[in-house]
Amino acid sequence: MDTWPQNDPVRSTAAWQAADQAHHLHSFTDPAVIRDKGSRIITAGEGCHVIDSDGRHILDGMAGLWCVNIGYGRVELADAAHAQMTALPYYNNHFQSATPAMIELAETLAELTPHGINHFTFANSGSEANEVIIRLARYYWQLKGQAQKRKIISRTLAYHGSTVATSSLGGMPAMHANDGGVMPEITHIEHPHWYVNGADLTPAQYGLKAAQALEARILELGSDTVAAFIGEPVQGAGGVIVPPDTYWPEIQRICKKYDVLLIADEVICGFGRTGSWFGSNTFDIAPDLMPMAKGLSSGYIPVAAVGVHDRIFDVIERGGLWPHGYTYSGHPVACAVALANIAVIKREGLVERVRDDIGPYFQSRLEDLAQRHPLVGERRGVGLMAALQLVRNKDTREICTPQDNAAIFCREVCYENRLIARAVGQSMVMSPPLTISHAEVDEMVAILARALDATARKLGYI
Repeated sequence: MDTWPQNDPVRSTAAWQAADQAHHLHSFTDPAVIRDKGSRIITAGEGCHVIDSDGRHILDGMAGLWCVNIGYGRVELADAAHAQMTALPYYNNHFQSATPAMIELAETLAELTPHGINHFTFANSGSEANEVIIRLARYYWQLKGQAQKRKIISRTLAYHGSTVATSSLGGMPAMHANDGGVMPEITHIEHPHWYVNGADLTPAQYGLKAAQALEARILELGSDTVAAFIGEPVQGAGGVIVPPDTYWPEIQRICKKYDVLLIADEVICGFGRTGSWFGSNTFDIAPDLMPMAKGLSSGYIPVAAVGVHDRIFDVIERGGLWPHGYTYSGHPVACAVALANIAVIKREGLVERVRDDIGPYFQSRLEDLAQRHPLVGERRGVGLMAALQLVRNKDTREICTPQDNAAIFCREVCYENRLIARAVGQSMVMSPPLTISHAEVDEMVAILARALDATARKLGYI
């Protein structure tokens, strides 16, 4: 039997692009760009590189979408999927049912997650996981006899998914505009980006100020109406916004004071990205609820989970039937692949490698670039996620404007030089596989430097 070819010998790149333009609606893409420029056809992956339909090897500085933590081409994950498909390709977890892979994954996650997170429900994406979060938080308070506690506080530039509910939960204005605004009972406070929002405050002072916006909003809404606060340990899609050290301790103090659930969205930060198994470990966060996805399977198959703290589960366990579920929750093949992925991360010590070796090296090389380049005002990041803030003036912290088009131009030059980086606002963002080598980091920084030089010339800086 023929298998799906990595590169169709019959179709050229142009033919793939024509078929794509004729039939495919791309995510987060202007259809006019696909029509006028054509799509990039990615046919294979190997290590930290993807390969396009013209055979070019391109360094993937974004690990797909923050997710291919163990790199491309891991046969052991394909073998795990094959073995599970052969034994049991599907069964659900409704009506008292479970599969060994599902049980073992929940057991394994209980060993890895912060203290007290011992129960898990499964989904198929970060968006779905955060849909579960909304329902769980409100259900918990309903069972506690406080059904009026339904409001959820998030942050501007947060990203929590692309469904109707989770795009409201996030803080992206374009997504809100698409739905005609934010859903009722969801509200946002300022994102804790000191470089942009801190004015004359020190990072420590600004961290407290940004966190105290949560207390002000709780008091404005009435603490008896607020169910939860949700935040990514580091805001990934918002531009790798790393809060000051004073931020998360104050957030936790406020949540405890007003009896508000704390949700740590680990969809991007989880499974080694920050140099700990979870961003909550890195920032000493003790969440009540914890959604996770992406690095859970290194993107090899769709799977997500929601961790539930014992203090929340104890209430839900006494509440009777939990009225929620997805057809593919805890899909046995997805759980088997996730287990194989976690085994690779453990066996190769990738979390420790990010913490002690490649993460510090990555950040130091980018910091060197930021210090010497006139276009870069700030390097921010932790572990293997980072951003370079593009500025008009380093001394005054004046940010490049959308009209400058600096980040998008820089991103395109990177791609022409065989590096995938991401433009977020007026920042260049990187989040490579946890397996990236020192030499590949050097390659990434060299290409970024050339792209930044080209962008500076375009803007008349050099």
